[in-house]
Amino acid sequence: MLSPHELATLMLVRSAPDQIDTTRGELATLLDCRLISIEPRGAGWLRPMLTAAGKYVLDAAARVERKRYDDASTREDDNPVW
Repeated sequence: MLSPHELATLMLVRSAPDQIDTTRGELATLLDCRLISIEPRGAGWLRPMLTAAGKYVLDAAARVERKRYDDASTREDDNPVW
């Protein structure tokens, strides 16, 4: 199971991989879980990239959040406030 920091780091890898400090401790866990890979770039610069498994985890988390939001919206529609 990922910690909130690891999940947030995974989200950062998806949205802003060039802005992540590659010395972050969470990256080691994500590498161990094979959710990211580290791609070498020129001049010793490294860039974290999502793997297919990492994309799957984030897509699954988005589906759970969407369902939670939809369920909450449905409950509010069942009990209108007048």
